Amino acid sequence: MIRLRQLDKTYRTGGRPLHVLKSLDLDIEAGEAVAIMGSSGSGKSTLLNVLGLLDGYDAGAYHLDGRLVRDLDEPTAARLRNELLGFVFQSFHLLPDKDAVENVALPLFYRGLGRAERNRRAAALLERLGLGDRLDHRPSELSGGQKQRVAIARALVTEPRVILADEPTGALDTQTSAEIMDVLGEVHRAGMTLVLVTHEPEIGARADRVIRLRDGRVVGA
Repeated sequence: MIRLRQLDKTYRTGGRPLHVLKSLDLDIEAGEAVAIMGSSGSGKSTLLNVLGLLDGYDAGAYHLDGRLVRDLDEPTAARLRNELLGFVFQSFHLLPDKDAVENVALPLFYRGLGRAERNRRAAALLERLGLGDRLDHRPSELSGGQKQRVAIARALVTEPRVILADEPTGALDTQTSAEIMDVLGEVHRAGMTLVLVTHEPEIGARADRVIRLRDGRVVGA
C-alpha cells in the first residue's frame, strides 16, 4: 500500500538547509496497523505529511497504492487525498460553526454528492461510533473524546484505503485515549490500513508493528 525508497526531505530555515528525512526506506502493507515513534525532531510529522500528500519530497520515490507520487499539483494531490486517505489529528480540526453531521459530511461535498445523501451517510457513521445523540451538536458542545470520534467519522466517510493519525490521543485523558484506540482498532480490523504517529509506548504497542525514527532515518521496524 505504501512504499518509500531512498526518500529525502530537506527544509530551509533561515536560509540554512535542515535535512529532515534521510534516504528513508519503508513498506507498509495493505491492512496493516503501524505506529511511527521517535523523539521530537526525529521526522515523524514530516513523514506523515509526505505520506498524506500534504508535503512533497526532494529525492527518492513514494508509491501509494501502486502509484508513483511525485511533484503533484495541488488539485491532483487533493483528489488523491480524497480518494485514498483519511486524516485524524490531535487537535481534531473540526469547523466550529458546523455541527457533527456537517463536519463529517464535508469530504463528501468534494465528491459531488448532494446534501441529503452527504448528511445521511455522515449521520449513519456517527450512529455507528456512538454519537447518535450528538448529531446536531457543534464542537464546543462536545467532549474531547466526542470530538475525536467526529474526526474519525470524518476520516472514514469517504471509505479511504489508509487512515493517517497524528497523535490521535495526545489531547485526551487515559480512559478516553483507550476508547479512541478501541475505535481505531475496530477500523483496522475491518480491513483499513492504519498509520499513526505517537510518542506514547502504550499506544504504539497496540499496532501490528512499530517503526522507529531517529534523525530522519528508520532505526527499527
